[in-house]
Amino acid sequence: MTRVAPPGSLIELLVHRAALHPDRVALRNGPRALDFGTWRDRAAALAHGLLARGLRPGDPVGLRYGSTGWTDYAVAYCGVQWAGGIAVPLSDRLAPAAAAHIVEDSRCAGVLHGEGGPPPRLPAGVWQATAADTETGATGAVDGLPLPDPAAPAQYLYTSGTTGLPKGVRATHANLAHGCTLDERRRPLRHSRTFLHSFPIGTNAGQTMLVNCLDTAATGVAAPQFTPLRFARLIEEHAVGSVFLVPATAIELLASTALARRDLGTVKLVGSTAAALPQPVALRLSQAFPGAQIVNYYTSTEAAPAQITLLFDPDHPDSPGRPAALDHLRITDSEGRPAAPGEPGEIWLRSPTAPRAYLGAPDADTEVFRGRWVRMGDIGRLDADGYLHLLDRERDVIKSGAHKVSTIQVENALHAHPDIADAAAFGIPHPVLGSVVAAVVVPRHGEPDTTRLRAFLLDRLAAHELPARILFRPTLPRNEGGKVLKRELHRLLDDEATP
Repeated sequence: MTRVAPPGSLIELLVHRAALHPDRVALRNGPRALDFGTWRDRAAALAHGLLARGLRPGDPVGLRYGSTGWTDYAVAYCGVQWAGGIAVPLSDRLAPAAAAHIVEDSRCAGVLHGEGGPPPRLPAGVWQATAADTETGATGAVDGLPLPDPAAPAQYLYTSGTTGLPKGVRATHANLAHGCTLDERRRPLRHSRTFLHSFPIGTNAGQTMLVNCLDTAATGVAAPQFTPLRFARLIEEHAVGSVFLVPATAIELLASTALARRDLGTVKLVGSTAAALPQPVALRLSQAFPGAQIVNYYTSTEAAPAQITLLFDPDHPDSPGRPAALDHLRITDSEGRPAAPGEPGEIWLRSPTAPRAYLGAPDADTEVFRGRWVRMGDIGRLDADGYLHLLDRERDVIKSGAHKVSTIQVENALHAHPDIADAAAFGIPHPVLGSVVAAVVVPRHGEPDTTRLRAFLLDRLAAHELPARILFRPTLPRNEGGKVLKRELHRLLDDEATP
């Protein structure tokens, strides 16, 4: 059998698929649909328009789109890369300060945006436009546009800022296209006519779904907004074969009656990503979708395309699953030595291709990237039967739904208020989101008005970063070294809740 060489870029994959079946729908998003031929032609027209505007090789371009703009985002993403630029995804859910930081930190030459407009506070000299206004040239003007160099940078994707401000992660064209195929006989998700997700643009999970639209045999369906009833209706309406969730949406879906009396027989795979799926939730998913394999996808913005596929086993409900392969996983002790079976340690994943890297952060690179190995920031262990157990985060990160929240970033926003002398943020349990933010605040002269405080924070934090509970206290408990004892903060909230 003749081996078909893999694509060197997602643009090469798009051109290939558009030539074979231009009328096949690659992506649906509400009433909008995007076939491969239109995707290629609009991306080429946009690339010509960007070059006419003066885009230079290696220029970053921000892409600000919302969950109803997936088809336009897909065109913009490929058009920027085809023109030799670097795509910088920006969710329209970002707080203004976070969006401004990403645009400035990545040194964006310009921003393409959807119906929601550009992010506020664009730095001087950064242009903004819609993709439609920038598309030029005849339809299908592919001639004169060379395929990207696989080694050239293609994307800056920003982390969710779990240890402070979001950090940009650089990926090459080869990194993004790794694992994709030009062999039509080997397309992933062949068991599915469609796959469904509701991930936000600008997240690693959302980017994975965009690559799935280009690479898999199935048509992608991006839900414009997640509600259990709408999501369940889409499963039935599109005869979905693969469903992709985060733990929060899985919990909300299972807690509703949305799946009752729905035909779920087409679903063969239910995948969860972005955070560890609680084992009881995985078990309930396997009961709700009896014909489906439940899968936990374990990766990160830094590690991709390194990924561990954990196949959930109802007979081992205390583990998210057994890795399909162990070649790209290792667990080490504090000295970097392999941990013995059953012993906890740091989790590392190995990239099968050129790894990603942080933008302008060599110190962070050495902490996270070691050759092709990537430090995940999680503590875990492998049991004697080969099942992975995720034990905890190494840092005090709050995972709220599909998002990771930095307590440092929340505390910085609180400290910016003129009436606040001190503050500490931490996570408290939530029945749907897993965790939400709580804060203990030390006021300067008396308790600030909570409504005004929240309005102040709205300009500095995204909605998922806002404290759900705020408690005012005269001091914060600290150890001798001056560090806040966050376990004591939990007790303060418990005492507050006690009648």
